[in-house]
Amino acid sequence: MDKIIIYTDGGCRGNPGIGGWGVWLRYGDHDKKLKGSEKDTTNNRMELTAAIKALEAIKSSTIDIDLYTDSKYVMSGINEWIKGWKLRGWKTANKKPVKNVDLWQQLDEVNTKHNVHWYWVKGHSGDIGNDMADELANQAMDKLS
Repeated sequence: MDKIIIYTDGGCRGNPGIGGWGVWLRYGDHDKKLKGSEKDTTNNRMELTAAIKALEAIKSSTIDIDLYTDSKYVMSGINEWIKGWKLRGWKTANKKPVKNVDLWQQLDEVNTKHNVHWYWVKGHSGDIGNDMADELANQAMDKLS
């Protein structure tokens, strides 16, 4: 069975500062590139936004998805931390409110609609998909700069 391959990246110039996110989706011979930016944001918010926008762009819930991110924050959050946060009413183990809870809740919602396999890839390491997502994020930031 075919699967959708997704690469996501987010970045910020200043943290907080001008931020951008990029997504490269591939399905067979088809590909789609998405990007966006915000004026006053953080790296982590842009990484989360990239993953959300990628999964929102997929209409079918029956196709497997391999999603690659260079964000250990996103990887750890979606694979480990989120279960505990939800059990504790979106609080950390230290009983503090989860940072970026609005985006984590959005990501949780779109992630549960799909069969997503999450993978971490080292950023700026020559991975063609990560490089493309990074380029898209930088293009989005350039428009605001």
